[in-house]
Amino acid sequence: MDQEKIGKFIADCRKKRKMTQSELSEKLGVTEKSISNWENGRNMPDLSLFKPLCDELEITINDLMSGEKIDKERYQEKFEENIVNTIDYSTKKLNKYSQFISLILIVFGLFIAISAVMIFPSESSWGSIYSTFGIIVFTVGISRMINLKKRYVKLLGVILVFIGSMGTLLFADYMNVKLNYEAPMFRLTTTTTGNVIYYDTPFYDVYRCNFDEDDEYWVIEKNRD
Repeated sequence: MDQEKIGKFIADCRKKRKMTQSELSEKLGVTEKSISNWENGRNMPDLSLFKPLCDELEITINDLMSGEKIDKERYQEKFEENIVNTIDYSTKKLNKYSQFISLILIVFGLFIAISAVMIFPSESSWGSIYSTFGIIVFTVGISRMINLKKRYVKLLGVILVFIGSMGTLLFADYMNVKLNYEAPMFRLTTTTTGNVIYYDTPFYDVYRCNFDEDDEYWVIEKNRD
C-alpha cells in the first residue's frame, strides 16, 4: 500500500466534503493529530476505522485502499489487489507489535534478574528465585525474537540462550563468593554444624568456618558429588 498516496486521497476527499481535520476526528472518535498523520502518510488508519472513515468521505474501502476513485472496469482487479495488500499490511503490523512485546519481555526479564541479585542479600533464597524467573522471562522474549522456520533449530537456540544466561548468573555468584566472601545465592542446601556453615551448590561446596568470629575464613572446594 502507498501510504502517501492514500493520505493525500483522504485529505482531498475530506476537503471536498468541506470538513476540517478537527471535525473528521470528532466523527471518528480519534485525535486531530491522527488525521494529520494519515494525510501526511506517516501511518494508516486502524482497520476498524476503514468503514466509518469511508462512510464519512463517501468513498468505498476499495477506493481508500487504492488511494483513488476506482472505475467499474478496474474495480474487481483493484479489489483483489487491495485484499492482498491489506493482508500484507496486517501481517507486518502484527509482527511489529509482536517484536515490541518481545523487547518489553527482554528488558523486564533482565531488570528482574539484575534487581534480584542486587536487592536481596546472598543469604536469602529469594534472590535466586526471582533472578531465575527474570531469566525465564528474558528467554521467552528472545524466543519470540528468533525467527527460524525449523522448530528444532529455534528450540536449540532458546535452550542455549537460557543455559548461557543462567551460566552467567552462576559464574557471577561464584565470583561473589570467592572475592567478597558471601554466601552463594544459588545453593541447594545450607547446613550448620558447630561453628561451620556448609553451602551445597550444584558445582562447588562452600565452607564458612568460625563464622562471625575474628578468625573466620572461607573454603571453596569442587563439588564432592
